[in-house]
Amino acid sequence: MDLRTFLGKLENDGELIRIKKEVSSEYELANVLNALGEKPTVFENVKGFDFPVFGGITSSRDVIAKALGTTKEQILRRTVEALRKPVPPQMVESAPCQEVIVRNPDLDKIPLLTHLPGDGGRYASATVAIIKDPETGRNACYHRLMQIGKNRCTARLIPKRQTRTTYDKTDKDLEMAVCIGNSVAVMVAASLGPEPGVDELAIANALDPTPLVKCVTKDLEVPAEAEFVLEGRLIKEVDREGPFVDLTETRDFERKEPIFVIDCITHRRDAMYQALLPGRMEHKILMGMPKEPTIYDEVSKVADCRNVLVTIGGGSWLHAIVQIRKKNPDDGKKAIAAAFEGHKSMKHVIVVDEDVDIYDPVAVEWALATRFQAGKDAVILTDQPGSSLDPSGNHSGKKTLTDKVGLDATMPSGVDPSKYVRVKYGEVNTDDYCR
Repeated sequence: MDLRTFLGKLENDGELIRIKKEVSSEYELANVLNALGEKPTVFENVKGFDFPVFGGITSSRDVIAKALGTTKEQILRRTVEALRKPVPPQMVESAPCQEVIVRNPDLDKIPLLTHLPGDGGRYASATVAIIKDPETGRNACYHRLMQIGKNRCTARLIPKRQTRTTYDKTDKDLEMAVCIGNSVAVMVAASLGPEPGVDELAIANALDPTPLVKCVTKDLEVPAEAEFVLEGRLIKEVDREGPFVDLTETRDFERKEPIFVIDCITHRRDAMYQALLPGRMEHKILMGMPKEPTIYDEVSKVADCRNVLVTIGGGSWLHAIVQIRKKNPDDGKKAIAAAFEGHKSMKHVIVVDEDVDIYDPVAVEWALATRFQAGKDAVILTDQPGSSLDPSGNHSGKKTLTDKVGLDATMPSGVDPSKYVRVKYGEVNTDDYCR
């Protein structure tokens, strides 16, 4: 469902918090949202600004599932299906995101947040950036923006991601539209990172209807229901970007990154700005969850994969639990190798049987305790390409290197399964006994 409908549903269900007290966009708002556990929240009175701020709409799998009309256990299958069968979005002539057109943009009028002491500046972080590559077409992904002027930001463009690849291969400015205040479907789709040529907005449309409208000043299409759209250009100049807190809750360092010049801002007449706290749950889920379909697809090539979870404890990037229906003695080992292929930055993976609840860390630990023997069930790979987000990795070369471990915590084959299955007590209605 679209953002406004979803916020209304959350409010009707008693799951939306409204803060009427005045809050500052410098530290205070981020601190309050964090203290609330990033529950869906609207800050109605932001000091010095006309626009309210909201956040928390992707802060848990249950909230995401509600927006997509499913359950957290079925999110993976929904995203896998949307990845495999994108649906081209409908184009519309007029849209809520263009009710107000500002041709002399001033970012100082928008409540970009200063999240933490030590930040490089005011940041926009819930930023779905849309470009067109002349060879592979439209692409939507996330690029954080640090304000450096009234209409200028530096944009963190990660190497080998599509925006950076397109930017590097052209000698001209690259048009980019940054959408802030999007539906959950758009936010999830933009985080998936499919192969070049696969349109993330078509994936969003497969998850939930996502009409598009043509930008006012750029040859780009954007979600019609967005709250704000920053229409601009990535120019061939760089400036300081950072420091900024990254996924592992450690501070990323300062870099030189391309400058994004904003030529026009469009927004809803009653627009709300969207906040997303760096290093916290929304950031983690939107980084980790999109890797689950790629792990699932790779493991499914070698075993009967039932589910995948990239865990919060692993920084939503470095650890995963893979659930399989074991049919052959070596399925667990095959699943380990395939999982590392499905997410090359991953450091540790645990493979479990389908009777183990992958969302319950106690159940996963129990599987390790009762079904795993290090001498024959561990796979150790040394000096493998790893993630720059891992502080313990070897960062001395061009590519981070790390040691990887896979743990096969599935039941051994050819044994009496009753030795490996947890017993269950019968259910009773305690009211029959405690009245």
